[in-house]
Amino acid sequence: MEDAQGENQAGNPSNGYAPDSPPSNPDMKTAKICIIREDEVRDDPVHEAAKKYCDFVKFSRDGSELLDLETIYIIDNFDSPVFNSLKDRKCRILGPTALIQYAENNSALPTKILKHPPYCLHMKGAVVCFTGLRDKIEIDKVVRELFHMGGNFVREMSGKVTHLVAGRCTGDKYQYATTFRVPVVGVDWIHNMWEQRDDAKTLNAIDPLVVQQYKLKPFFGARICLFGFSDDEKRHMEAVLVENCGTLVDIDDSSCTHVVVEEGTLPDINVLQGYCNVVRAEWFWLSVQKESCADEAQYILAQAQQITSNGDHTPHSSTPLSHSFVDSARRKRKRLRFQSRQSGASITADLIDSTYSPQTRLSLSGSLLDNTASPEPCASVPDTSIVASPAPIAPPLSPRQMVFLELVQTETNYVDILHTIVYLFKEPLESKDGESAGLLNATELRIIFGNLPPIYEVHRDMLADLQHAAQNWKDDVTKVGAIVLKYKEAMLKAYPPFINFFEDTKKMLLSCDENNPRFHAFLKIRYSRPECGRQSLNELLIRPVQRLPSMSLLLNDLAKQTQKSNPDNELLLNALAEVKTVMTLINEDKRKTEGQVALFEIFNEIENCPADIVASHRTFVQRCDVDEFSNELYGRGEHLTLFLFSDMLEICKRKTKAFGSLRSPSVTSLHSSKLAQSLKAYKHIKQLPLSTIKRVIDIKETEGIRNVFALRCRSNQEFKERDYMFTLTSEEFFKTSFLKVLCRQLANTVCRTDAVSTNHGR
Repeated sequence: MEDAQGENQAGNPSNGYAPDSPPSNPDMKTAKICIIREDEVRDDPVHEAAKKYCDFVKFSRDGSELLDLETIYIIDNFDSPVFNSLKDRKCRILGPTALIQYAENNSALPTKILKHPPYCLHMKGAVVCFTGLRDKIEIDKVVRELFHMGGNFVREMSGKVTHLVAGRCTGDKYQYATTFRVPVVGVDWIHNMWEQRDDAKTLNAIDPLVVQQYKLKPFFGARICLFGFSDDEKRHMEAVLVENCGTLVDIDDSSCTHVVVEEGTLPDINVLQGYCNVVRAEWFWLSVQKESCADEAQYILAQAQQITSNGDHTPHSSTPLSHSFVDSARRKRKRLRFQSRQSGASITADLIDSTYSPQTRLSLSGSLLDNTASPEPCASVPDTSIVASPAPIAPPLSPRQMVFLELVQTETNYVDILHTIVYLFKEPLESKDGESAGLLNATELRIIFGNLPPIYEVHRDMLADLQHAAQNWKDDVTKVGAIVLKYKEAMLKAYPPFINFFEDTKKMLLSCDENNPRFHAFLKIRYSRPECGRQSLNELLIRPVQRLPSMSLLLNDLAKQTQKSNPDNELLLNALAEVKTVMTLINEDKRKTEGQVALFEIFNEIENCPADIVASHRTFVQRCDVDEFSNELYGRGEHLTLFLFSDMLEICKRKTKAFGSLRSPSVTSLHSSKLAQSLKAYKHIKQLPLSTIKRVIDIKETEGIRNVFALRCRSNQEFKERDYMFTLTSEEFFKTSFLKVLCRQLANTVCRTDAVSTNHGR
């Protein structure tokens, strides 16, 4: 089926090529192209692309009439006999999409005869390795599709591999890929790109946006049993498991691949069917955080390793795993005690480490948050073969010293908590690399942790001074009060920013925990660490709020146990007074901060609100919903809201369509001024300075009049008094309580005793 135009113009029907149009780039027009198709459709995208490479385009049903091996055959069916025939003849073949893509990129066409001709270039640049695929027919199909889209295939992982196609999230290749951050995708990545082979505009398969769509979830192909968890926690973990493409199974399911075990519980090994990994819950949450399956070998239960250390992964003991471990540990302790009695030697820390769990060793230190080494239980047992005389008995502690040591111990625990927050949570999240990098953005990190480091630094230094005093303690010489007074200014600078915005910290932490699954998994992993003492980050962050009151009580007790003749007595009283002063200033600063925040929130919720409502001297006092009882403002019966400030009263109309709770200005969306105005819940009507309110009138309650009051006002510019009458509709408080608050603010403004004037004649 030759091009008629070619016969007429070229006069050389033997080769079937004809000039189509003047060459746009003479250097490219050196190829010979034959389009294999049933009809002679011209000027379609394939034909236009072919004209960029040659002056003569041939059309043929099967190309059998051509014997020229330099011709490039464009065929749109790579499963047809025609394709196989051309391939057997070792012809140069391209798919129509590949031709279009070469032309759009102004790239030269392949000059070699390719073993796997490209139909399209959707996978150009991809070097793929496979793992976890068992079906040979499926593998052959995937590899063929990969080659026909311009991709490459290698059998082993190396630095050249750009993507790993996996049938499950396990194996050495998978761990290599996750370690070196090679994207791991499912076979759908290749299949779906092949389905789009006729679309030349499709994004390249190695584009990050495309890869993200096909990235394997961490539990893909895993069948997991959750053992020992509470019902609520199990339901939560099951939802996370399903969301990450895992399957929940029972422990006796023969297809079970993992048993995730709660700390302190162990499954019966006899129930396990075949080989499966018995891992700690930390493995589960780390996989969610990394968005890839963590290496099970690092999280296999130590007890399970002890039972299966011979390498036999099938049940081989008639005793449940938990009983076997307990009996083994019990026999070991009995043997050690016997050896100790025979030799007179004490049990060393190494033996304790091999006998007790980390949690048990931690509890021996006396504090859940003490990271120091656990004391040896038998360190005080004398060696009878060496000791000749009893050790000297330490003098008893004085009451003053006992209280001081309690202060040092609580300070130690407090600094340990701050250290845990900084080094277990804050620093990993702020790191530029590592598994926790990028979980939170800079704003979220600043709101949650930004105000904590100064507090940690102050108390770390104070603890060092207190510990030095404890080591050199002398009841009549050591001056504890001087140590506290040394840090009063530092505490006054460090605490207000944290306490003032602690509510924002809690809200941000809760929001990130609920909306960021990777951050939620990060927290779950950290909570399993012994440093946390089974406390959440929210519970740890509240400790700075509680520390100064606790320190105040201990200083008070220490002052009571200190003789008045002791030079430390006066210093302790001064230190106690300074700590209370710091707490008072913090509370006042917190109230001012909350008042300023409330001002901004109110300003952003009122349409046409005067900008001068936000002032440093002004604080918000109370809000009250009313209906207008007169016609002086907006009209009788209109729904109004009174915002009472320390020096003025803002009167607004409630907009019923947009009415809702106040929102922070940082959350309010301001896409345009018009949209912002429509979203506001109130409309400004009038501002009344409190100095213009001459009388607050409580209207007598009658059968038809309830909760009515009036404000008699006159400004310096007006000669006539005005009465603004309202009916209180708020259910949060009674009329009298609101009027008392209003009168108190009026009294503060004019500097006189507040009083409510009641007119029963109205």
